[in-house]
Amino acid sequence: MFDPAKIGLLSISDRASKGVYQDEGLPALEGWLKSALKNPLTVVSRVIPDEQPLIETTLKEFVDVENCSLVLTTGGTGPAPRDVTPDATLAVGDRVMDGFGERMRQISLRFVPTAILSRQVAVIRKQSLIINLPGQPKAIKETLEGLKDAEGKPVEVGIFAAVPYCVDLIGGPYLETQDEIIKAFRPKSAIRQPKP
Repeated sequence: MFDPAKIGLLSISDRASKGVYQDEGLPALEGWLKSALKNPLTVVSRVIPDEQPLIETTLKEFVDVENCSLVLTTGGTGPAPRDVTPDATLAVGDRVMDGFGERMRQISLRFVPTAILSRQVAVIRKQSLIINLPGQPKAIKETLEGLKDAEGKPVEVGIFAAVPYCVDLIGGPYLETQDEIIKAFRPKSAIRQPKP
């Protein structure tokens, strides 16, 4: 028996929120989570414009009202004036988790030199981990899952390997992963057996 988990997914895009084009980030993200996690999931998702007060309000709602233990955002992390997702995330966070942004940029730099323009951040708010992800479905998968060689062996470990243990440490549910997608890392003392 696996702990139920509630996850918030937030796509930040002026054009997608107006229906100019179909948001691709949220379906890709939800599909990946459902394939990577063994836990029964409840997903709360929204598509909103690049407006910092609205992003802050939505992040607070996902954590404070919806009680999401993990919140993943996509979009709005570049240097353009309307890219304010990291600013909003930092404004609502209690603690900054620098390693997530550093690791995402490392992975993305294998593909594009413009990865250094990304301002992705991660924070803890209360008992929730909030992470800014890239906007493109391919980049979302690469940063979460990492990169594998032709035989399927990990070449670069994705950030999601560290997410379950982080969620443990801040008081969230015990997230269990499908090892063939992404193997969660925990110290031996923190590993527990599934409930009967």
